[in-house]
Amino acid sequence: MFDFAQRTILVTGASGGIGAATVRLLRRHGADVLASGSTAEGVAELVAETGARPLPFDLTTEASVRDALQDVPLWGVVNCAGFGGEISSPTDFDLDVFDRVITVNARGALLVTKYAARTMIAAGNGGAIVNVSSQAALVALSGHISYAASKAALDSMTRVSALELGPHGIRVNSVNPTVVMTPMSAFYWGRPEIQEPFLSQMPLGRYATEEEIAAPIAFLLSDAASMITGVTLPVDGGYTAR
Repeated sequence: MFDFAQRTILVTGASGGIGAATVRLLRRHGADVLASGSTAEGVAELVAETGARPLPFDLTTEASVRDALQDVPLWGVVNCAGFGGEISSPTDFDLDVFDRVITVNARGALLVTKYAARTMIAAGNGGAIVNVSSQAALVALSGHISYAASKAALDSMTRVSALELGPHGIRVNSVNPTVVMTPMSAFYWGRPEIQEPFLSQMPLGRYATEEEIAAPIAFLLSDAASMITGVTLPVDGGYTAR
């Protein structure tokens, strides 16, 4: 189903669980993958394992994103870099944490889209962008005021980008995963008092794996999804269907 031969795809957040799983899957299907993290050291092991090419940059700084991407011929992008922030309510959130969550999850993805899309348009070959959002953008989750705001912004940027870039043959979609038990999420979702009531409300009754998120990302990048753009795809075991 997936054939990414002759296609260069950037994956941000490649040092994380979902990002690394996505790099592995895309490489298995022939993609020329640029694995991005904040440092080359952070993706060195993945690069050695998969044959992906490292492309480190600081997505919180526009100059760093611009310098890294302005001359790179891309066919696809996966905006997977993310920051979980804190567990807090609207009455006790930390503004500095909120600002960083927005900076990484929303602003960073928008900067990558800005410069990647320019090279994609210039190449004239179309392409695809997939933003890794969250179920937190679709339903209210206690304690997730900052994270939910950042991912809801990302979903809105997905829709607007799909509208603006569609005439250039560039599709833009989001995947909205449920909890994946990565180190970023385990500190909260691994607690029995949180995990048990949450999973009891999910039809499939379990957390997702990194590979179960990577597969829909690859699908949305692929020609099998050639008529799909502007969607937010829950990958959540049915949680948001309640």
